[in-house]
Amino acid sequence: MKQTLINLLPPATIAAVLCFWAFAPQSWVEAPWTIIVVGLSVIAFVQLLELVFERHEGWRMNGQELATDIFYVVFGYGVIGFLSDALINSPLAELKAQLGIATPWLAASPFLVQVLVVMFVFEFGQYWMHRAMHNWHPLWLTHAPHHHVTQLNAMKGFIGNPIELFLISLGVIALLDVDLNALFGAITASGAIAVYAHANVRADPPIWYGYFFTTIRNHSLHHTALSYEDTRCNYGNSVIFWDRVFGTYREGESAVVGQDDRKRLSIREQWLFPVLPWLEDKQRAKASSD
Repeated sequence: MKQTLINLLPPATIAAVLCFWAFAPQSWVEAPWTIIVVGLSVIAFVQLLELVFERHEGWRMNGQELATDIFYVVFGYGVIGFLSDALINSPLAELKAQLGIATPWLAASPFLVQVLVVMFVFEFGQYWMHRAMHNWHPLWLTHAPHHHVTQLNAMKGFIGNPIELFLISLGVIALLDVDLNALFGAITASGAIAVYAHANVRADPPIWYGYFFTTIRNHSLHHTALSYEDTRCNYGNSVIFWDRVFGTYREGESAVVGQDDRKRLSIREQWLFPVLPWLEDKQRAKASSD
């Protein structure tokens, strides 16, 4: 009975997030701080769940991991969020207005329909970007630092090279006509699913949830330390449905995660990772000339 209730925590959290946005006063919805508070509250809640319902002892949080995770959450909400809005969302919104692009059928749809359309459309793009990162070496160099994490925790989805973090944030949802509360509901619900998909929490949601949305079982297999080839599955960050549609879904779970002998990278190494081959070649050339 206790484990059944634990298994219901992810869908219950998503339901709570969506209920908040569905019934929140308009002044709260329009306030710039609300979406940040909701997102951070979900992260804090799931992080606390790790202390109570631990999944793997080897993923237990320590001070170094916590400090790194907090740095990336701040970086994600601040820098990546700003760049995505300034370089992608705002220009797309202007283009939408100039070209007269409209989706009136979506604007007239119920709240939950709008939320699901935004989630699945955004995740469709994320799926193909993520899949490309595992199949084209230049993109893999930006994404590899995320796979060098040696344990999964609630904030680990924020960790990675800045180039990858920006690329994976790209989307076309600014072209859609949706209510602000539905847009924020979709963003925070997707974020909550992704937080659980990276969390060290002993929750295995119901079959219906796992058919459409990513779980820690799906995503731990994507992070497996078995080999690089074994990570080329389950690309969905929060929506696993696209993996099922395009044949990249794999059943299973991995308690051991990481890449390249499971070497944990520092923040500096994560940021320099895409240019490390060039730096190493340069150092070798210098050593040869000396």
